[in-house]
Amino acid sequence: MLPLLLACAPTPGGGDTSDAGEALVVVTFNTGTTEGVGQHDDGDGYGPEQAALSDLYYGDGLAWSAAVESTRAFLAQVQPDLIAFQEVFWSGECPGIPTEAWPGFVCEAWREGDPTVAQVLLGEGYQVACHPGKPDKCLAVRTARGRFAGCEEELCLDGLEGTPVEGCGSGARVARGRIEALDLTVVGVHGSSGIDAEEQACRVAQVEQVFLDLGDGRPGADGAHTLVLGDLNTDPYRFASFDQSAARWNDFVGEGLPMQWISPVGPDAPGSYGGVADIDHVASDSFTGACWHGGLDGRPEPYPYSLFDHRPVVCTVTPR
Repeated sequence: MLPLLLACAPTPGGGDTSDAGEALVVVTFNTGTTEGVGQHDDGDGYGPEQAALSDLYYGDGLAWSAAVESTRAFLAQVQPDLIAFQEVFWSGECPGIPTEAWPGFVCEAWREGDPTVAQVLLGEGYQVACHPGKPDKCLAVRTARGRFAGCEEELCLDGLEGTPVEGCGSGARVARGRIEALDLTVVGVHGSSGIDAEEQACRVAQVEQVFLDLGDGRPGADGAHTLVLGDLNTDPYRFASFDQSAARWNDFVGEGLPMQWISPVGPDAPGSYGGVADIDHVASDSFTGACWHGGLDGRPEPYPYSLFDHRPVVCTVTPR
C-alpha cells in the first residue's frame, strides 16, 4: 500500500471506485479554445470579435472572465487533489496587451501582484508549479495532501523539472514534479500539436522524455509511484495506425506493461477533444481508478457556453 494518508470522504469528483476512503481526485484539463469556437454569441458576450482577440492576444488560453468564474465553480465542486492545466492564460502577460483588448477578459481587472488565472481557478489551499518556460502549463496540488519539492511559494513559475525538445518550440512540454508527502512523482504532458511528420517526431521525443530521459539523464516518470497526465495531442487508440507518437505511447503504457491507462482508451472512449478523439489522459504505474468527462452523461461541466475545445477528464484513483 502506498503511503497515501488520504482518508477523505467521496467528493463530486469521484468516479465509481470500490474504496473511496483512499481516493485521490486527479484532473487534466486543456482550458484553451480556438478561433473557430465562439463564432456566434451564445449569450455570454463572447462572439467572433472576442474569439479573434483571444487568438491574437491571449494565445487562446483561458482568459474570458465569465469562463474563468464558471470553471472556478466547477473545480470547487470537483475538489481535485492534483490537476494539470494546459493553455491556461498567464496573467503576467496583461501589461503587454492593449487596453482595448481587455473588456470581458481577465486583464480588465487584473493588477500586478494579483493571483494568476490558475490560482483564481483553484482558490486558496493549492500550490501551483509550472513547466520551465511555459507559464501556461502548470501542475497544482492541494496543500492538505502535500507540496512540490523545491517550490517554497504558493506559485512557482518554472517550478517543475523539464527541458525543451530541440526543434520543437520553446519551453518544456513535459515536466516533472515530486510530492514528497505522497511519495509521488507527477508528470505533466502537453504534446506538440499537428499531424505532419515533424510534429509527430516532436511528440515521439516528448514521450521518450516521459519514459527514457527528461533531459537530466532520468525518465520523467522516475519515481517509485508515478502519475502521468495531460494533453497528449494524439489518441493512443484511434491514431496508432498513422501517428508514430500514438504508437510510441503504446510502447510504454498498456496491457502487460508497468504503466496502465486510467482514462478510457479505445473505440468506445467518449472523445475528450471535440467528441472525436481522446487525447487527454491519465496513466499510472501505481494507481487504478475510474474517470468521467465534464459535461457528458449528466456530469457537471466547466462552462455552459461554447468555448473550450477539450473536456476536462476527472479521475478518482486508488493505489493498486
